[in-house]
Amino acid sequence: MTSFAEMLRNITPDVYASLKTAVEIGKWSDGRKLTQEQKELCLQAMIAWEQDNLPEEQRTGYMGPQSCKSEAKTVPKILFSTGSETLH
Repeated sequence: MTSFAEMLRNITPDVYASLKTAVEIGKWSDGRKLTQEQKELCLQAMIAWEQDNLPEEQRTGYMGPQSCKSEAKTVPKILFSTGSETLH
């Protein structure tokens, strides 16, 4: 039996697509249901293959740039303002 690393070297884009489809629908192309272990191994193989073959934004789990919504808002400085627009 070959090692996991050797197996990854043999994954072609077609094999990757088959693994991805199997994980998405939970079945192999012949209709047999994936076991939990098979799902886990397929996902591991997909993620490892994507690391070397796809740009980051196309990889499984990519969420894009993240920022805090509260940091994006500008808070008006009316309480300590020196202008005529103060509340006090």
